[in-house]
Amino acid sequence: MCSWFSWQGVEGKPQGATDEGGIVIVWINGAFGAGKSSTARELVDLIPNSTLYDPEVTGGGLRGLLPAKRLAEVEDYQDLPIWRRLVVDTAAALLAEVGGVLVVPMTLLRQEYRDEIFGGLAARRIDVRHVLLAPEETILRQRIDARSEDADPETDARIREWCHDHVAPYQAALDWLAADAYVVDTSTLTAPEAARSVADAVLGGHATPCGIVQTPEPTGETVAAGVLLFDEQDRFLLVDPTYKPGWEFPGGVVEPGEPPARAGMREVAEEIGLALGAVPRLLVVDWERPQPPGYGGLRLLFDGGTLGADDTARLHLPGAELRAWRFVTEEEAADLLPPVRYQRLRWALRARERGTVLNLEAGSPVG
Repeated sequence: MCSWFSWQGVEGKPQGATDEGGIVIVWINGAFGAGKSSTARELVDLIPNSTLYDPEVTGGGLRGLLPAKRLAEVEDYQDLPIWRRLVVDTAAALLAEVGGVLVVPMTLLRQEYRDEIFGGLAARRIDVRHVLLAPEETILRQRIDARSEDADPETDARIREWCHDHVAPYQAALDWLAADAYVVDTSTLTAPEAARSVADAVLGGHATPCGIVQTPEPTGETVAAGVLLFDEQDRFLLVDPTYKPGWEFPGGVVEPGEPPARAGMREVAEEIGLALGAVPRLLVVDWERPQPPGYGGLRLLFDGGTLGADDTARLHLPGAELRAWRFVTEEEAADLLPPVRYQRLRWALRARERGTVLNLEAGSPVG
């Protein structure tokens, strides 16, 4: 959805563009030391109206914003939720200011962080073309050893050590990276040659938009309906969204004029391909406290009943939205759900056991 190139392709359309027209980010991923920054600097000369945005700058800024105690709690600023949000907000603000294309060189080795950032960009209707620079490991390590960025030899040595230490995590992430991104083998390429390969892939439509989808961020309080579906062992179903970290109940935001229970049924059909035969029974109504930048709102959980083996066999996931599903116990869910969502779940299970409906505020019963 990115008609942003000025020159024309087949039948007068911009090369690499689709009919919708929109804004795009070319995200250059790869191991630390793979040459992302040097390739990105070359790439902005090959894509008209493009701007370089390096999220390292955002990370550096946090050193002057956050208390030292908070910084000491993480080994990498990517582990700070504020960094991931600021990357999305800064990219959106830059595009609003300068338009065109952003070229973003940044290593993302944790899939949940990729999901969160790309999902946040998708919520702003910003497409991402994800490109992976992937030299052979021997070549990568040679390039790390030759790396020199600082006049201080000790600083350079620490940077090289950091890069070497992260080769193994990069290798462990290669399966999902290669499946998600357009891979460019840069083993024998200089930075200008790598940039030309990336430009050719994007302009030629080979580096396609990332499939993560997300609804626009709310501008006020929302009503959301989730549905608990049980198996014959009385475990309940959770799904793993691609566009944000953590697991969820099947469900989603209630559309204007839509009955909440019917919204839950619609979401179950859309997310996992099951048409519920009966309107699910309400278990809890939970008021979620606004926590800026979130608006909060009402969260309803319904009992969708028990799925038989035939129902379970028919489950299928939309790859752009959900990565996986699994049946879990209440104890297992504690490690998968955020605390407030887990509290909501616990009371929903108690309401189901008692055959009642509970009114919650921020996960705790009232009234």
